[in-house]
Amino acid sequence: MKKASAVLFLAVWLISVAFLVDVNSEEPGKGKSFFSTSLHYTTGGMSYWYHKDRGGLETVTDIPYDSPKLDCLNCHISTCDRCHKTEADGKMFYSAKAAASAGVCLSCHKREAAVANIDKAANQTDVHIAKGMQCMNCHSGREVHGDGVQYASMKQQGVMDTSCEKCHKTISPSTSHKIHGDKLECKACHVRHVLSCTNCHVGTIINEHKRVDIKLSGWIFLMNYNGKVTSANMQTYVAPGDKTFMMFAPQNSHSIMKEGRKCGECHGTETVKKVQGGKIKLIWLEGKEVKHLAGVVPVVAGTEYDCAYQNYQNGGWTTIENPPAPGVQYAGYGAPLSKEQLKKLAMPMGK
Repeated sequence: MKKASAVLFLAVWLISVAFLVDVNSEEPGKGKSFFSTSLHYTTGGMSYWYHKDRGGLETVTDIPYDSPKLDCLNCHISTCDRCHKTEADGKMFYSAKAAASAGVCLSCHKREAAVANIDKAANQTDVHIAKGMQCMNCHSGREVHGDGVQYASMKQQGVMDTSCEKCHKTISPSTSHKIHGDKLECKACHVRHVLSCTNCHVGTIINEHKRVDIKLSGWIFLMNYNGKVTSANMQTYVAPGDKTFMMFAPQNSHSIMKEGRKCGECHGTETVKKVQGGKIKLIWLEGKEVKHLAGVVPVVAGTEYDCAYQNYQNGGWTTIENPPAPGVQYAGYGAPLSKEQLKKLAMPMGK
């Protein structure tokens, strides 16, 4: 009997040791929540596109992404508490309902919060927001929490589950839908505008760990992504030494219109003609007031997108005279439109 008890004890002890070794293993992914590989945790997309090996902002800052000088990692969500923690009767607990609130998402995704405020002020609310929909009506738990695979960017194929077609399984056989077929993503026509952060001042980030920029809206850019034309955004930076940088990337904006754009908003416009000519003024100054282009802007390689660049000093902006040509990056797995695509855009169509 004693011998049997000893054997049983030894077996239980061995199982326990094996379990402990597995849980505390140094092997990546072992003993850790798979959330630790998610983009919400790693902020991997930002570090991926920032890197100099991909022609990112590091080419003008010469500072690695993980440097304490940049303080770029303060956006990541380190624990479940950030979204799920709530309190009632003086006791804390986790709540899926609390985490599903749009307010929780928008507390970090401030660009989308700003877009919503712009649309509300203009009485042109996003069609989904107008119906009372929340972020998690479209986005999946896998997108938010990860799936155990460490991805390079949210724009990488297979990362996002959300798409217009998941809910809108059929579309009306309109002229626009027939002509464009599967050449355009829905976003190319149904995104009202994007919000661009311009003159993002790297020196202030380094010296004060504070983000300062000039936000502009009322326009949308067009790029190629995954074999289709889609909505895109633009962002400019000013780095120490008056170095400048410009990034174009596919981007959805939660400013969706029920009716798509009219043909004449994209085709045969003055903007398209200027892009064809190889140079277009995007941002300029009238006195001290920042002015910018509005409407649809095609992104084409080799085009000079002229912007006013400014330094931020003593709480105000000062113009950089004769700034150097910016480094240009096409991020988010996006690619510029081809000359052939631009030629088609230059042809007047419809009204």
